[in-house]
Order: sequence, then structure tokens, then C-alpha cells
Amino acid sequence: MEVVAMRKSTRYLTLGAIALCLVGGGWFGYQQLFTKGLDRLSEKVCDDAVARETAVRALPDSRSAEQSAKRSGSGTIFTFTCRVVTSSDSFLSGEVKIQDTSERTWADFYGSHAGTALLRSSADGVEALAQLDNHHGTASVYVPCVPHGVKADAASESYAHVTEARPIGDTRSTGTSLRQAVTDFAYQLTKHACELGDCQTPRAFPAELPRYKAH
Repeated sequence: MEVVAMRKSTRYLTLGAIALCLVGGGWFGYQQLFTKGLDRLSEKVCDDAVARETAVRALPDSRSAEQSAKRSGSGTIFTFTCRVVTSSDSFLSGEVKIQDTSERTWADFYGSHAGTALLRSSADGVEALAQLDNHHGTASVYVPCVPHGVKADAASESYAHVTEARPIGDTRSTGTSLRQAVTDFAYQLTKHACELGDCQTPRAFPAELPRYKAH
């Protein structure tokens, strides 16, 4: 009787172990299939402009993800765009343009849309901001840049690369953390745009901008 009982106990333990393995394997498979879409992108996306992890900080898990980038025009009509799109209908989008605007006009524009509720950051002549009082918040970066073949005094104010980035749909983070991720995305796009060589004066960029303070 004891032998039979031991055999039954061993069989139950074996079945339990198998069940645990199936559950664990099923969960692992689910994660790999339905949540790791962003992780399957290249380490840098959008023409090597943006670190994949920057997009991961802003976008939620998804089954799949795609990225695209496009450069068009030159001089005062230069544009560089980037999008990271997930199968969960969430995406991160950014656009860099040469604009004729001063730093003050740029900041006032975003401040007026945000009711003056802004996060601000700057370093080495690079300015960044993020809006606080809309649901997701738009981030923007401002870097002075006079394009090749253009006279600086032809601008009514001053020429600059102005980048605007925004998340659409669900996001991984919220509040200051989300705005920091979107700002970092915009900053990396801006650096890449400047590295493409459209500015008359080369610029050294810090590895990252100072971090926003939590709100």
C-alpha cells in the first residue's frame, strides 16, 4: 500500500511540475509574442537617429512595431521626420524643421498652448520644453542653426532647428516621466538633423539634457 501511495504521490508531483512548466512556457510565449514588438526593432531607429530604448520608455508593450524616417528639402525648407508605430495603435512621432523664430517666440508659442504650464531644460545653447496641461504633452527642442547657402540676417528673427514630438494613443509612462522620454526623443532627432550637415556652424551636443524635475 505504501508503494502504491508513493507512486501516486510521485505521479501527482510529476503532473504538477508539467502543469507549471506549461503555464510558465505559455506565459513566456505570450510575452515574446504579444509584448516584445518594440524590442525587436534595431538598437537605433529612424536612420540611426534615436535609441530604441527611448521609444520603449514612452510606448506600451505591443505584438509588433515599425519605424520609419524621411529627410526632405534643404536650406530653409529642410525637414526630417521619424515615427515609431506599434500594433496597439500607439505611436511616437517627431519632426525637425528649419524655422525663422527666436527662442523667446518659440517658448511663447508652446507656453500659450499649454497655459504657460511648461517643463524647461537647457544646456550648451540647446533649449527644450514639454507641455504639462494636456493629456500626453508635446515636447519641443530649439537649436540655433543657419543653413548652408543662407545669410543669417535674412531671417526676420533667427534661424533654428525646431523639433516637435508627441505620443499618440496609450503610453507606457505618464506625467514627468513621459514628457522626459518624449523630450529625449525630440533631442536625439535634433542632434541627428544637425549631424546631417545643414548648419553652417558645427555644434557639440551634450550626451543628454538635464532631467526635468518631477511635478
